[in-house]
Amino acid sequence: MTRCPAAHDRGGCEPEASDTQPTASDSEPEASDTEPDEGLPHELAGEGDQAEFSALLEDSAEDLYENAPCGYVSTLLDGRIAKINGTLLAWLGYTAGELVGRRRFSDLLTVGGRVYHETHFAPLLRMQGEVGGVAFDLRTSDGARLPVMVTSKVKKGGDGEPLLIRTTVFDAHDRRAYERELLRAREEADRERDRVQRLATTLQRTLLPPVLARVPGMEVAAHYHPASQDEVGGDFYDLFPIAPDRWAFFIGDVCGKGAEAAAITSLTRYTLRSATAYDPDPVAVLNNLNSVLLQEQPGGGSQFCTVLFGLLSPEAGGYEVLLAGGGHPPALLARADGTVEEQGTPHGQAAGILAHPRFVTNTMHLGPGDVLLLYTDGLIEARVPDPPGRYDEEALHAFTTERAPITAPALVSSLVDLLTELAGGLEDDVALLAFGLPAAQDASPPVLGR
Repeated sequence: MTRCPAAHDRGGCEPEASDTQPTASDSEPEASDTEPDEGLPHELAGEGDQAEFSALLEDSAEDLYENAPCGYVSTLLDGRIAKINGTLLAWLGYTAGELVGRRRFSDLLTVGGRVYHETHFAPLLRMQGEVGGVAFDLRTSDGARLPVMVTSKVKKGGDGEPLLIRTTVFDAHDRRAYERELLRAREEADRERDRVQRLATTLQRTLLPPVLARVPGMEVAAHYHPASQDEVGGDFYDLFPIAPDRWAFFIGDVCGKGAEAAAITSLTRYTLRSATAYDPDPVAVLNNLNSVLLQEQPGGGSQFCTVLFGLLSPEAGGYEVLLAGGGHPPALLARADGTVEEQGTPHGQAAGILAHPRFVTNTMHLGPGDVLLLYTDGLIEARVPDPPGRYDEEALHAFTTERAPITAPALVSSLVDLLTELAGGLEDDVALLAFGLPAAQDASPPVLGR
């Protein structure tokens, strides 16, 4: 049995003289052999103080045992109770005569506790000689449950043979109540986190198009990867028709996360679509967006966005792409011959910061087997362990080159697998948008006006 702090000088939690229930003569106080002034603090040097302090030291070992702040019980090897202190008797509501020699310790346990004691606790105690800190529920005399923590130790004789089992019992009522409260708080936190995640997921869906427009003869693929399930990101994309033979597309990233970023994202998507209907010129569209964002933030641009906006128009042998950008990572064009070109808008500036930002345009041709990839910076800012650093634009260029020529759906699928591998290093959301024409042998002529 573990030692009681109050009696550790005596080598155990119980007096060595006897492990049977004490008689009246056993409870007589022992005479103190402590010198009256030995080890006394300076403040207790007076005769009256010495006498009072000496009286405090005259507690008998039996009194310390009976009235300890924890319960003590000694049992024979078959579990029958041989001795039990007053503290544990008071907790249980029994007298010593009702338990000593009549009941086993396991009889005081609940049904579940009794099964665990017989199948786990007792066998482990026999093998190890000591088992500590095990939670049980005791049954009191009125049938109530008393949560306790139990530590038992086998006492051995001089020949090493087991003699009896000493057990210390601590009231765990307050601890159990704390554990229940902690569990309740954790369950409440889990429910709240689930609610926030559902809200974030629902809100995020409203910021992305449910479906992308169908462009005749072209394959289109997109993907959105949230970095966190608890926060709404600011990445967005879209592809929509503006005329029977013309389509607009965009991809962008609003600074920040959460509700404020979601509001700016919603405003940005609405503005880009509305401005396209008024004047589809890419630079004009981005200038309109910039004006709206600045109006929303009269004190200066703390919520800005990077964006690529473009138009798709059919032409001989494929489609013309007119692209305008403001501070966004460059697009990648995977050609049918396996080469990969960077199609950027260098020196373009983000929308929502300056009154007169610079937006740069770029024109290219998409032919059979070509695929244009647009992405947000969460992909090229992901951390990688080997070598330590970022998964940068160079790495993405190499990744795409290894797979070219490739179709738009296959490229996006490969990038989704890459995002799964990079999951631990992703610190920001990632949006992907790719479109291209099937290779020549699979291509069918564009059907316009549908």
